[in-house]
Amino acid sequence: MREWVDHVIWWHVYPLGFGGGVRRLTGWLDYAVELGVNGLQLGPIFASETHGYDTTDHFRIDPRLGDDADFDALIAACQERGLQVMLDGVFNHVGRSFQAPEHWFKLTPSGERAVFEGHGSLVELNHDEPEVLDYVVRVMDHWLGRGATAWRLDVAYGVPPAFWKAAVDRVRQNRPEAWFTGEIIQGDYVTFLRESGLDSITQYELWKAIWSSLNDGNFYELAWALKRNNEVLEAGLPLTFVGNHDVTRIASKLTDERHLGHALAVLFTVGGVPSIYYGDEQSFQGVKEDREGGDDAVRPAFPESRDSLAPYGWPTFHLHQRLISVRRRHPWLVRARTTAEQLTNTAVALVSADGDCRLVTLLNVGDEPQRFVVDGSEIEVPGHEWRIAGE
Repeated sequence: MREWVDHVIWWHVYPLGFGGGVRRLTGWLDYAVELGVNGLQLGPIFASETHGYDTTDHFRIDPRLGDDADFDALIAACQERGLQVMLDGVFNHVGRSFQAPEHWFKLTPSGERAVFEGHGSLVELNHDEPEVLDYVVRVMDHWLGRGATAWRLDVAYGVPPAFWKAAVDRVRQNRPEAWFTGEIIQGDYVTFLRESGLDSITQYELWKAIWSSLNDGNFYELAWALKRNNEVLEAGLPLTFVGNHDVTRIASKLTDERHLGHALAVLFTVGGVPSIYYGDEQSFQGVKEDREGGDDAVRPAFPESRDSLAPYGWPTFHLHQRLISVRRRHPWLVRARTTAEQLTNTAVALVSADGDCRLVTLLNVGDEPQRFVVDGSEIEVPGHEWRIAGE
């Protein structure tokens, strides 16, 4: 029913930062295809007060991005190129000017509207209210009917799993091809997947372990996270990433730029559905800060055309192409279980397998060469380099 999920690799774009609205984004689809992806993951595109996560109307395209005709043109262009489209569903909270009956909102003991994590501009919806459930179902079904095929559910962790289960069960009755991933930052991923009925969660544990293990020279942390990821794969397909709209860019997060390839090699050779945050494929820098406007640096504008991209980013673009091609040759990796073997603090052989299929990724962040034994043969990986055995 949803075989496309096993093959999708997302290019994740934050449209309100990208610049130029939906029309400019449409002009970058050939670039995305050249990169090797076959899915467009969009940040918020619906009418909102400021940054998109303070929605005012889930049925209307944000006027800063365009209108319905622009959205339809984007969908048509994606379908022409074989690109799936994922939308960002912000259903935990809305902007203060969102128009709805008062019983749609969660209230504090004092009778005031509850706000999301201290953000006064974001008021929380009441997920015990059947009318809210009906509304969310209508929104998701509407845009799936307009050509989207997947939803990222923002702050899924803040909504009762039973609410998601009821919502997606109803949506799937008419849209069996749809795929749903929930934003979960920490906690029991497996239990949440099983109770919510979602297909996927955002794999923040693995994200953290990738850059942290590389920075600290501690592959034991990565080994632990991969063991946890194997457990998640028993319940669903995690959305894997090394960057997104809410975190410092991987090129800025790594303390040694020589280890960018290591991070990407892990991303593309372990189980899950990979997502590439726009600009990461060009080595964009950007540090998230805990302040008003602190996300701006990681949600930048893209230029008018590819000719305006800096020359220093293209080697990273080509590295992405190379690793995506590995993924294409081994599509079974989406469900692979990965174990860490020949493990030391600074070197590891990651063995990814599914049935009779097997791939070995060799990582070395030490200063000295590291010798690995793979299928009886010795492979030497120089200091601060990586290899995929047999590729």
